[in-house]
Amino acid sequence: MRLLTILSLVLPFSHQLAAGANTFAGSNLYYAPGLRKDSRNTLLQGLKDAEMKVLRVWLDGQSSTQKGTPIDPFPDLEPNTICNGDESCYDDTVLERLDDFMLDAQKQGIKLIITMHSFNALQAGDVYGKEYGTGFFYEQTAPQQAFDARLVHILNHVHTTLGKPWKELNEYIFGFEAENEAMIGKGQQYIQQHQQWQCDRAQTIRGQLGDNSGILVMTGGESFLTESVQPDWLSCAALDVISIHAYGVGDLKTSALKPFVEQAQDAGKKLIVEEWGACFFDTENNNCPNGNALSTEDRNTNLKNFANAITGAGLAWLYWEVLPNTDPHNGFDYEIGINDPSWSTLESLAQQALEAPGAFDFSAFLP
Repeated sequence: MRLLTILSLVLPFSHQLAAGANTFAGSNLYYAPGLRKDSRNTLLQGLKDAEMKVLRVWLDGQSSTQKGTPIDPFPDLEPNTICNGDESCYDDTVLERLDDFMLDAQKQGIKLIITMHSFNALQAGDVYGKEYGTGFFYEQTAPQQAFDARLVHILNHVHTTLGKPWKELNEYIFGFEAENEAMIGKGQQYIQQHQQWQCDRAQTIRGQLGDNSGILVMTGGESFLTESVQPDWLSCAALDVISIHAYGVGDLKTSALKPFVEQAQDAGKKLIVEEWGACFFDTENNNCPNGNALSTEDRNTNLKNFANAITGAGLAWLYWEVLPNTDPHNGFDYEIGINDPSWSTLESLAQQALEAPGAFDFSAFLP
């Protein structure tokens, strides 16, 4: 009876561990291509000190200071019109900025996740949003073909220093994903009804990478846990990693995450918590527009509880976001600046993640 009791405890746990694998941590910075040299150095040194391994960056153009960080502005990849494969139409400024950025990141032991578009830009009325809105973009053939041409252009961008296309730079790039939080403004039911969009884009990316590129194909997450893990994505051969975005307290619990770990393992996929954060304000954690500031002690407690829950499920995580400067505490404030009061706590949690048993083995893709 005692043997059965022990096995009943050990077997479910062992189902969720990859032999010899550990978790790891990283961060996001959507405007990384605009960082000036001093801010870039501060950020990358801070991530290195925290032993963070991955930084997720976007390609959306930015024209002004972001999160208190002065930047050098840069345009969208398709600033004026949908290029649809016309190589002379794309403005490669953002790609060339990241050419330089990834060299410095690699020197600090950090790889990049390249997010090739965002729902944020679509909803804000970029060239795809103006032409197709947030519905037809996912529903009609023409925008999908034009968007696939964008993905192909990015993957085949030849690094200005290394002289090789991005799709071959597995020493610098951890993964590619077509879009940040595709379809989130349409609601969970819409996402469920249009799961094929994600797999079709993954097939386009996979078609360029091949099967042994050493670079992962990822989903880009959704707005919460159950929305982030869709059944058709678990069965999509072109996808390697299902990305979870989670800010709700109910999602940031080991018991909530473990069932999805088991689903992914059974499907032969990997999971990562690609976005999570601890709100600076005393509001609900997933509804954080503004409010009274939490004490540093209370916020640090939240950071510890959330991070420990994620690593307790055997999952790697990327924080939203680490800044190279003091956090200005704008609305929806999850950011932590390097040397902010909660930085040492986040830094310690990232270091601890490297020692935690992992449910998925990412060792072949890490720096």
